[in-house]
Amino acid sequence: MIRRYAINECRLEVCEHAESEIILCLDPDDAEKRMLIEGYALDEHTLNSALDPNELSRIETEPSHTAIIFKIPKNYDPREEFEFHVTSLGIFLFERKLIIVASEDIVPFTGKAFARLERMPEIMLKILNASISHFRAHLQVIDRVSEELADKISTSMENKYLLRLFALEKSLVYYLNAMASNSGVLERMKQYAHRLEFHQDDRELLEDIIIENHQCFKQAKMHSNILSSMMDARVSIVNNNLSILMKRLNILTIAIMVPTLVVSTFSMNVAIPLQKNEFAFWIILSLSFISMAGVLLFWKFKK
Repeated sequence: MIRRYAINECRLEVCEHAESEIILCLDPDDAEKRMLIEGYALDEHTLNSALDPNELSRIETEPSHTAIIFKIPKNYDPREEFEFHVTSLGIFLFERKLIIVASEDIVPFTGKAFARLERMPEIMLKILNASISHFRAHLQVIDRVSEELADKISTSMENKYLLRLFALEKSLVYYLNAMASNSGVLERMKQYAHRLEFHQDDRELLEDIIIENHQCFKQAKMHSNILSSMMDARVSIVNNNLSILMKRLNILTIAIMVPTLVVSTFSMNVAIPLQKNEFAFWIILSLSFISMAGVLLFWKFKK
């Protein structure tokens, strides 16, 4: 699917003109890919890389444009069972045109940052900045979810909460790799500032993006270290909860076996005491309850 935008009075507006300034391609089919390759001289390999979630971030220069592959977080899918994934974003910057290629609709054109737009390099940098803010928002969600799971693990005897923590830890590894890869691209963009026609404001925004990406990386690293260091302790908590449950079941089993022994003794088909006593049933029943209470009291005081 292709969407076209034009800058009108410093704002983005949807348009249908073939010569629009901004082209957003979402999961393009073969015909749309061919149109981009033949109409705008995009490299086929670079175009396919923009749709490959496993592609590393990089920047390439072509005679007519500059191609940037950037890692961004995917929108969370509840079916993924607490796993957060990353994907690739392709940005092709021409002198007066910007082509954006993504596998899904994750490119923001809303918010305060996009309230005033003038030039293609500025729009490109604001898209990258919004992607890093998306990373930060996901890290905050991962932090809150991990705390909730930790509370549930303290009383749980199931593995499902541990498996969800493992999924969060795996997601943080994806994010760390993505941010490290993006860091190299952002540093190279500083070197290509003249070719990319960055103004002074653009250079300052790029510096802010580099700082933001570094802070997100450190935050993700901290969360990953905490999850990794506490994982063994949380596994031990689940095992300890299971051991406590088995202990209680054993105590209950023993407590039931003692009165059973009493009743079985008085049920033998031989001469036994109290067999002619009219209160024999109630005496035997009382002995059963007293024996069970004695076992429970014994375990309670022995802890």
